[in-house]
Amino acid sequence: MQPIEAELTVCKIADYTEIDLNSPFVFSGRTDQETSLACPADMVPSQTLERSDGWRAFRIQGILDFSLIGILAPIATILANKGIGIFAVSTYNTDYVLTKAEDFPAALDALDKSGYTII
Repeated sequence: MQPIEAELTVCKIADYTEIDLNSPFVFSGRTDQETSLACPADMVPSQTLERSDGWRAFRIQGILDFSLIGILAPIATILANKGIGIFAVSTYNTDYVLTKAEDFPAALDALDKSGYTII
């Protein structure tokens, strides 16, 4: 696990015109019902419809092949057992787990005590 230093915001937005999708740690998702964004707090668009501030993230180290099964499940279970909610996002190669900032130290501690290496 590698903690990400940026404080993040998870939000629902009207469109992507105000956000640089090429910036680091910008995760976007769009369905027929909403357009969502997780990004550094200082990059939140002004036309945000809803937002949840105060998130931190860690990267699950390594390139995660699509054939790997059950990577997030044990992590989510460990954190759920500690009462810590998550927001998970994935890129082609890697998974990221976000927790509220106030839960972040406890999340890393729980994962460390469960045998995960924190870098």
